Amino acid sequence: MVTPSTSGGSAPSLNDDLQKEYQRRFLPLQQYRRKVWSVLTGEFFQKYIAPEATVLDLGCGWGEFINQIRAGRRFGMDLNPDSPSHLDPGVEFLHQDCSLPWSVAPGSLDVVFTSNFFEHLPHKLALKQTLAAAYQALRPGGKIICLGPNIKFLPGTYWDFWDHEVALTELSLKEILEITGFRVTECIDRFLPYTMVGGSQPSLWKIRLYLRLPFAWKLLGKQFLLIAHKPS
Repeated sequence: MVTPSTSGGSAPSLNDDLQKEYQRRFLPLQQYRRKVWSVLTGEFFQKYIAPEATVLDLGCGWGEFINQIRAGRRFGMDLNPDSPSHLDPGVEFLHQDCSLPWSVAPGSLDVVFTSNFFEHLPHKLALKQTLAAAYQALRPGGKIICLGPNIKFLPGTYWDFWDHEVALTELSLKEILEITGFRVTECIDRFLPYTMVGGSQPSLWKIRLYLRLPFAWKLLGKQFLLIAHKPS
């Protein structure tokens, strides 16, 4: 998340809002979400991340991804003050404005991962600045993996969450990634279904099967998946 100076609120109120949002939306689903992300990391995302890689989870929330991915060094970045209490001891937490230079050495990251985060930034300039910071922090040849809701397939439902601000399609995100200097190597318009909040909770075996059937993505997917590399 960006700092209050960017979003226009006070620090205590922003932190309180983040705490309330997470607790309201995700606390009843916490155990299920962790199990789902165990499948997503193990069955799909791990293949993009070497076990020795240095990985940063941008907008890490309660750590469903970064706690379960195998990596040599793991960072989580978020403004939610609850995040550190949910992260594994081996995860290094960065509590900072993501649109400013990151508190990691330039060229030190192998992978930046982000899921359902960009839509919460206050405006497109913040997104552009965040991608520039990620580009600076990645080593040459490093990658950014972006998962998020595709407004193209969610014309009204997208706005059911009051803190959604930036509407993106796979093509608009591809464009800003390329403007920032990244080379997009995978651009999938439909990947995962939209949200676990207020929806069904399919069995884990169904999720494993879904990940292995890309034709099903075209029927049920409402989120894009983009992978882009910093040129060597």
